[in-house]
Amino acid sequence: MKIGLETESYHLQFMTGRMDIFEFIRKTAELGLDGVMINIVKWPNLPGWGTLASFEPEYLARVKAEIQKYGFFAEIDTNGTDPARLEQVIEVAHSIGADIIRTYVCMGTYDEDRMNQAPDNIRQIVPLLQKYRIKLALENHEEELSSEVIRMIDEVDSPWVRAHCDVGNAMMAWEDPVHAVRKLAPYAVTTHFKDHIIVHDGDDYLVCGVPVGTGNIDLEQIFRTLVESSTLTRINVEMCYPYAVSFKREPAAGGVSAVGEGAFAVRPTPYDLSLIKPLDYYDPPQELLEKMIEDQAKGVEQSVQYTLALRDKYCR
Repeated sequence: MKIGLETESYHLQFMTGRMDIFEFIRKTAELGLDGVMINIVKWPNLPGWGTLASFEPEYLARVKAEIQKYGFFAEIDTNGTDPARLEQVIEVAHSIGADIIRTYVCMGTYDEDRMNQAPDNIRQIVPLLQKYRIKLALENHEEELSSEVIRMIDEVDSPWVRAHCDVGNAMMAWEDPVHAVRKLAPYAVTTHFKDHIIVHDGDDYLVCGVPVGTGNIDLEQIFRTLVESSTLTRINVEMCYPYAVSFKREPAAGGVSAVGEGAFAVRPTPYDLSLIKPLDYYDPPQELLEKMIEDQAKGVEQSVQYTLALRDKYCR
């Protein structure tokens, strides 16, 4: 099983201009990993598209050369199902040698119309996926239940359209992570491997990212499920810390109706509430930025070590 790293894991360094995609690729190699997942969703404070500064051929050729320098696999993270946009992303993926593209349907809130339109949109780009031998992976991205992702895949009915199994996002839709992974594993061609807790900020309960192996999710059981019940050859660490987000569906939408137990156990906030509210973690104030950048970097190292240890236990 190869282990990759998603650019989101260093989002604070990217957003402050301290890291670019070339430095990220080199850092991934230093961590002893096997590949990169490059997020090209538009990010605050970044030119171009996410962690790629440009879609120009010369720039993309440089990115591809850096990836090949380390013998890495490459994947791309995007969002939406607009056919014209996805065609552009497929061309970018082909240019840098990426063979899997992650996307998701809803944009911050559950949108039934988007969900219903998605299969028709995706069918339009299947010929281009087939031409370049690239797979599109639909993610359970905070708003979508695992069953809804599977329904869309079944409606498209193409070997080039499968699932992206995010092992933590099910919680935002009130779905138990182990349950969601068991359902998605047979469809999965890629993953985000992460960890979450539930926090209370005085106003509401939130899902909060933490370094992999330090949260509520039964990641050992999930890793074993991915090894035994899928054809995956890669698992991508996406350490979403510091980060917190509201629930996106109504309680019980995914089978869980309240916080308090298992993956939904409530734990202290990573940072004192008098210093920062959890919903401000992603773009923190200047006075906390240096500490949170340092904490994020340490969290990546901890997450990688934990994931590699699971690989050693279950894949060798």
